Formats: sequence, C-alpha cells, structure tokens
Amino acid sequence: MSAGATILIIEDDPSLRRSLMATLKAAKYHAVEAQNSAEGLRWITHHKPDLILLDLGLPDGDGLDLIGKLRPANTTPILVLSARDAEQTKVAALDLGADDYVTKPFGLEELLARIRTALRHAVQVKGAEPVVRTGALEIDLGARVVRRDSAEIDLSPKEYELLAILALNIGKVTLRDHLLEQVWGSKKSDVQYLRVYIGQLRAKLEDDPSAPHYILSDPGVGYRLAQL
Repeated sequence: MSAGATILIIEDDPSLRRSLMATLKAAKYHAVEAQNSAEGLRWITHHKPDLILLDLGLPDGDGLDLIGKLRPANTTPILVLSARDAEQTKVAALDLGADDYVTKPFGLEELLARIRTALRHAVQVKGAEPVVRTGALEIDLGARVVRRDSAEIDLSPKEYELLAILALNIGKVTLRDHLLEQVWGSKKSDVQYLRVYIGQLRAKLEDDPSAPHYILSDPGVGYRLAQL
C-alpha cells in the first residue's frame, strides 16, 4: 500500500464532496474537505496539502480568485473541477496557475489519472529524482511508494511525508523546525511528535531501530537520510 498524498477538496456540493472523499480514500489517498474558499485557504495555510481539487462556484467567492491568491508563492498542484465549460474560463484558470481543468460531470477514473499525473509533475518540478535509493531502501516519490528489498512498506501519510522530505535532501541534515513546519504546519509544534514519528519510521525501515543505518540523528539539530 502506498502512503497516499493529502488531497484537499474545496467544493460546496455535499453529495459531490462525499463521492470524492470515498473515491480518494478507496484509492489510498488522505482526503480532507472544505466547503468554501475561506475554509479551504485556512486549511492550505496551516496543513499544506499535496494537491487541491477546486470548484470555481463557491458560496463565498469565485475559485479563480483563490487561485490568484495562492499563486505564485504556493506551488501545490491545483485541479479545477467545474461545470463551467466556456473556453475563456478554462484559459483564465490555467493562466492564473491551475495545473488542470476537469469539466463536470467527469469520470472518476479519469480524475484519478489526472491526479496521478499532477503529483508526478509536482515531484519533477521540485527537481527531485523520481526514485531515491539508499542501501536496500527505495523511495518512489512519484508513486509515493516505499520499498525495502523490493517489498513494499506500509507507511502512514505523515510517516511518508517525513521520509519524503529526508529523501529530497538525502545525505544532508534537515532541521527539526523545517520538518515540524512542513509536516505539522508550524515549527512551534511539539518536537515530541517528530521523535515519535521518526521512531515509527525506524521501526519499519531499520533492521535494528536502536542502531539505525538509514535515518540518522544530529542531536539538537535534525535528522538525515543516509546515502549508503
């Protein structure tokens, strides 16, 4: 099982939100929801989803305005889901910085394919190798799959987020504050959260978690993924 990306659904139609939530969870993504622009913006600011599904017709404003607020500072992939099929609306959304535009009604399998494409592209934009290898460990950043000795390892979304950040900086120390901010949304979060999740990762990845070879500590500073 892959460690699913966190996908934020910003949609005011309750029935469509429920359908999307169920579809994404069945596909092993971590799905969260917001019913308007303001709620979606708060979620984006504090929790940093991996991808946003955005309706344009929101009760407190136009989704186009939200895209404009997010870009260019926020590079999270945005897939627009809208009943508006006018060419000028699609062009406006894409020009503002949306990554894709899906017209309602849409097929769920098509939507999942577009999500996979957007997530792969996001990894490429970061300049990361799509697959990071160290020792017997393989981290596929595009597919969000982790393997050890070719066997897939089941990670929770937060465990994967931590490991992915370390993989993007393999061989380098990543500061505790940076990890807390990227995974929990604030560098003021309790550092104990970080210790617990690092311990959980070591339990799943290491032969001997008490003498780790992959995830190494720099006491008082941070952690790094060893380049073996």
